[in-house]
Amino acid sequence: MSDFGRKDFSTKAEEKMTPNSSKSTTDKITEGLTDTGDKMARAAPDGSKSDSQSFADKMGRSKDEHVHGGTHESIMDKTKHALGMDKH
Repeated sequence: MSDFGRKDFSTKAEEKMTPNSSKSTTDKITEGLTDTGDKMARAAPDGSKSDSQSFADKMGRSKDEHVHGGTHESIMDKTKHALGMDKH
């Protein structure tokens, strides 16, 4: 997995600084989808990413762990669990 298609730091910062009230519905939907894609890409091994993307992903995983609780599951595991795909 490479950094292709990932949001860079400046894009993420700009999205955070722009008030939701000044964003169109399309902008909000697009941000939601790309945020989800970034979170899913965090699950890829850090060795296959650039140093900056690896660092950003580690920080993002740490924030997710703190904000959403320490289940130690990846986003992919949580998605599989939510969809019932983890049943054998």
